[in-house]
Amino acid sequence: MFMVFFSPCAAQEYSNQTLQYDGLTREYNIYVPVSYDGTTSFPLLFNFHGGGDVIASQIAIADMSPIADTANFIVVYPQARQDPSDGNSFNWIPKVPGTFDDVPFISSLIDTIASNYQIDQSRIYACGYSLGGDMSFELACKLNSRIAAIGVVSRTMQANPDSFCFPEHPTGVLTILGTDDNASQYNGITYAGVEYYLSAAATHSYWASHNNCDVNPTMSTVSPSVERYTWSTTSGCSYVEELKVIGGGHDWPGSFGNMTIDASEEIWQFVSRYDINGLIECSTASINEHSKDNFRVYPNPVNSELTIEMDLSEEIKYRIYSTIGELVSSGKLNSNLKTINLSSLPPNIYVLNINNHSVKLVKAD
Repeated sequence: MFMVFFSPCAAQEYSNQTLQYDGLTREYNIYVPVSYDGTTSFPLLFNFHGGGDVIASQIAIADMSPIADTANFIVVYPQARQDPSDGNSFNWIPKVPGTFDDVPFISSLIDTIASNYQIDQSRIYACGYSLGGDMSFELACKLNSRIAAIGVVSRTMQANPDSFCFPEHPTGVLTILGTDDNASQYNGITYAGVEYYLSAAATHSYWASHNNCDVNPTMSTVSPSVERYTWSTTSGCSYVEELKVIGGGHDWPGSFGNMTIDASEEIWQFVSRYDINGLIECSTASINEHSKDNFRVYPNPVNSELTIEMDLSEEIKYRIYSTIGELVSSGKLNSNLKTINLSSLPPNIYVLNINNHSVKLVKAD
């Protein structure tokens, strides 16, 4: 593998790169912070521009290089492809469904970047503005095995998510939405009786449900014009958050529109708390036997058979993931079956997700 190493003076500006993919020359700008020297794996954040726009415009409104320099992550701004179904406008999501799919391109781009830089594969994030936010939802749904968390500005989720969204692991989702956004309406978009975009409430409800969060969020006041809503699990792990901008439009707060918050800073502060296994402070807190809420897993480390002790009044599903988010085992437990056979898994570290619990497992020889 060819790795790129930088001296401190060589990593303080954006580098324009290209990637040949699907017969097209795809462009992206990458910023590598001054602290990167190739000896430590850095998180990776994608920042997607809006529909019909270009990289330079997104950097102009959401330049995250100063944050990357202090927080030590690599940020990438990809360029959307031309959409032949929309007059060759630069779109992440084609106007006519099925025209193209850019999710595989982003997966290939991750591989390309990881071949040149030391990337923390468990901490890959996406954020975006407007249609770029739409793309962030797409990645959380369709490339979930590689995306730990997303931040979405000025966009709710596409309608009928159960038909296209298949997240596999606890996924952090932050939205920053203006209540007076005329382009991406806060209460969703329905035209001629067809729903195209969910309301903000339905968007948050979908992700709260996926992450086993309480349906009722907590609310705090950030400023007279911004309210913060947080959806958490019963064990207090927060996975879904909304910054509701009262009277806000189709804006990137902190750059234009509302200036009482900085969307770029809020996004990094949120997504950086997650890795591919979920909220870091929650998913890594239970490597030993877990006894909270009458829930216990043993032995841990485990050689073959793992026993689950919990109240099982009905059948429940479990999933086991590798540290890079790959689903390696799944099944069901009930009052008569409370063990999981792990003998086929190679020795490694895994994460068991069951109900509201995430437990780090050590598979021994």
